[in-house]
Amino acid sequence: MELLKDRILRDGIVKAGNVLKVDSFLNHQIDIRLMDEIGREFYRRFQDERITKILTIEASGIAVACAAARYFSVPVVFARKAKSSTLDTNAYTARIKSFTHKDTNWAMVSANYLDEDDQVLIIDDFMAEGNAAQGLLEICDYAGATVVGVGVVIEKGFQGGGDALRENGIHVESLAIVESMGPEGIKFRD
Repeated sequence: MELLKDRILRDGIVKAGNVLKVDSFLNHQIDIRLMDEIGREFYRRFQDERITKILTIEASGIAVACAAARYFSVPVVFARKAKSSTLDTNAYTARIKSFTHKDTNWAMVSANYLDEDDQVLIIDDFMAEGNAAQGLLEICDYAGATVVGVGVVIEKGFQGGGDALRENGIHVESLAIVESMGPEGIKFRD
């Protein structure tokens, strides 16, 4: 998606530790027009799949999932990272290690919102090592739901998460795959 790649090159900031900061337009301050185009692009790439739910993880994935859900006309379910007093005790859980935050959290989805009748599209803003996607796949497995694919806005291809999912037969669509980044700039996979 050239519009996204151009924006990453213009406004993305490479930080130490293989961190790509895009919070000026994607995951802190949100460019709504760009987000709408991202949602439309996910729809274009997955429109032939029967999707009943879009699943993401809080917090940064929610805006992207909502943009995509608008085109699919399906609900968004997001995995919570912290136990809430409103979350049912009947929940599916998975442990997820965050590359960016260098910690591990429990992700939880109420059993009321995900079941064996669901055809799920997992959406997230970033993929590095693929830990969030793996955790959401695990939650879908517990629920008996079918995962039709994983959509990622920015994949850090050099960290292998997307490639590992693809090797396991998961349909992964990333709108921009960063092949390398550093003082010499950001390079995308073709």
